[in-house]
Amino acid sequence: MSDAALTGSCLCGACTFVVNGTAQGASVCHCSQCRKMSGHVWSSAYVPKDQLTMDGPVAWHEASPTAKRGFCPTCGSYLFWTAHAEDAISFALGALDGPTGLRLEKHIFTDDKGDYYDIADGLPQTP
Repeated sequence: MSDAALTGSCLCGACTFVVNGTAQGASVCHCSQCRKMSGHVWSSAYVPKDQLTMDGPVAWHEASPTAKRGFCPTCGSYLFWTAHAEDAISFALGALDGPTGLRLEKHIFTDDKGDYYDIADGLPQTP
């Protein structure tokens, strides 16, 4: 992927974001928190925090003692995830506008996946 800026937003458009730099680690998370927050699985990529600009009323939920999740308080779109001890922020691939040039690289927390679906795309899986 090039270093062209990616843009994204929540469903209602109240929260927008711009990713400057190269998005990394495009993955699908199957953990129970992501499944409950998104209604299925959550696909994301990440950048250093200083390479993502947010605009709008992003609300944060402390999902655990080590991380928080950002969402739109108006429409509920789940947009961001960040660990307290890291300088990176993950953003929802599904919230991006237009073509991204990204490809999924892996599946994570697959031991926690729902029993109602299979992972059959051949990408690496991390339990």
